[in-house]
Amino acid sequence: MDAVFYIAAVTAILATLMVITRLNAVHALLYLIVSLLSVALVFYTLGAPFIATLEVIIYAGAIMVLFVFVVMMLNLGAKTAETERTWLKPGMWTGPCVLAAFLIVEVAYLLFHAGSLGQEAGLVEPKQVAIALFGPYLIGVELASMLLLGALVGAYHLSARKQQQLEIQDGVDSNGTRAVTGRDLTRSGAGGPSRAA
Repeated sequence: MDAVFYIAAVTAILATLMVITRLNAVHALLYLIVSLLSVALVFYTLGAPFIATLEVIIYAGAIMVLFVFVVMMLNLGAKTAETERTWLKPGMWTGPCVLAAFLIVEVAYLLFHAGSLGQEAGLVEPKQVAIALFGPYLIGVELASMLLLGALVGAYHLSARKQQQLEIQDGVDSNGTRAVTGRDLTRSGAGGPSRAA
């Protein structure tokens, strides 16, 4: 079980590094799914099968499918990848590296002082999780749900605005094509422009 834990932990770390370094959004999402599945395996080896199941069903399943749909709606292309490539400057890695160093120090401290902390890994029942989530952490759960709802609404508005710009651009292109063919602009009954021969 220890070997499975360490393999899953290393896989989660490597997959997460691939998430933040990939320029293609779909590739980053696929690596994020691998990372979430590895974290679920880590939870399972720590004696929390219910949390591992929730990790697979909710995060690696429903939320990642939502992310994939958002990427499909936004239709990110080569231009977006080129823009992200210009953002990847050496200075932007300072903050994440400092935070990662803090996490590594904390993990090393926990590994070397695990016996003195007196916390043994045990089986976590679903009832204990429910009591914690809907007890002292109820506000945190509600805030997380509102954050996900806000992200969904924001993704919808971004895709709707881009679709509207594409429709306007298509209209301008078709108007230009009709102007080239010799048609004049006239007014229709509702006050909107129409094309006449």
